[in-house]
Amino acid sequence: MIELERLSRTFEIGGEPVHALVDVSESIAAGEHVAIMGPSGSGKSTLLHLIGCLDRPTSGSYRFEGREVAGLSEPELDRLRRERFGFVFQAFHLVPRLNATANVELPMVFAGIERAERRRRARQALDAVGLVARAEHRPNELSGGERQRLAIARALAMEPKVMLADEPTGNLDSRSGGVVLDLLDRLHAGGLTVLVVTHDPHVARRADRTVILSDGAIVRRATREELPAALLDWGLGGENPR
Repeated sequence: MIELERLSRTFEIGGEPVHALVDVSESIAAGEHVAIMGPSGSGKSTLLHLIGCLDRPTSGSYRFEGREVAGLSEPELDRLRRERFGFVFQAFHLVPRLNATANVELPMVFAGIERAERRRRARQALDAVGLVARAEHRPNELSGGERQRLAIARALAMEPKVMLADEPTGNLDSRSGGVVLDLLDRLHAGGLTVLVVTHDPHVARRADRTVILSDGAIVRRATREELPAALLDWGLGGENPR
């Protein structure tokens, strides 16, 4: 599904090049649950943004479902993002004045989906995350965990093939974080491809496998069983490193 070959991303800061990613090559199959770990500044979020077509690589090849992404126009990239990817971030990015249903419907409005279909999908997505009873509540009337589940519902309503989550439990207490992770597990079990950026070993252990980055390069790949030893090798094996 996702094929990266020698993917690099360089930014210019203060007139100096900063190599956020360097020659990253990786394959992710449809239906996988993959965690991306590494110390701060290792390139985790940059990699997720490139995979989700929120940014373009400086060099290298990115093929999604067999199609080369690097040469797509902005309208083509926008359509790919809208139709194939769901995004969940540490900051929920909800619209405060809109209730839960309207927040879920908002991306569908921009996609030109008819009102009746928007309502159907919104109801279905809210049901999937256990928030139907909170459909008329605004974000400030929801707990942190509920707001994150609402953000997931908004992504689900667009019927993505891949869910990209960047520190989805970073702003949550352990109980609320566990509920969100259980939800992502259920979505993965239903066939959704899930990629999660995390600092937390407990989050990474939910994944089928983990890719570890350092200084913009992949330095280790580990299955769930291999992960504890891999994290200790790279100084990431604490209870909840930040």
